[in-house]
Amino acid sequence: MTHFELSRKEQKELEWLIAHTHDARLLQRAQAILWFVMGESVDAIALRLLVSRQSVYNWFERFQERDSLPLATRLADAERSGRPRTAHGIIDPLIDAVIDTDPRELGYRSTVWTAGLLRAYLSEEHQIMVSSKSVSFAIARLQIRWKRPRHRLALRPETWRQAKGG
Repeated sequence: MTHFELSRKEQKELEWLIAHTHDARLLQRAQAILWFVMGESVDAIALRLLVSRQSVYNWFERFQERDSLPLATRLADAERSGRPRTAHGIIDPLIDAVIDTDPRELGYRSTVWTAGLLRAYLSEEHQIMVSSKSVSFAIARLQIRWKRPRHRLALRPETWRQAKGG
């Protein structure tokens, strides 16, 4: 690892970012770079931030490679490859269209929609296999709120003593 220098402006920007960021990853990386420039060893920085030494080296390398970008972008995560979202945006209109109907009208033996029941509906009617978490996220995106019915069958009425002659 070669030693690198920060300009006074970059150092001030790092200090400002440390004081004002709400992103824990940016905070960690900014602190690591600032401490390294101030003379801390990579081992000490890794120990203090509870990460591996390799992570610290990767942060430094990425920070140096992106020298033409703004400071916060230099510290941010890179785009990651991986499986793209499959249900995001696809199931939202389907759930929105069915959520106001009674599940019994569609042949289900339930009076209210649940995430599991919506999963079954999407699977049977639209051949879309999704997780309960995906359904829950879609419900949150649609800002749908519901409460389970509260049954008060076992509770005594307030006037039960009078009814029993007491």
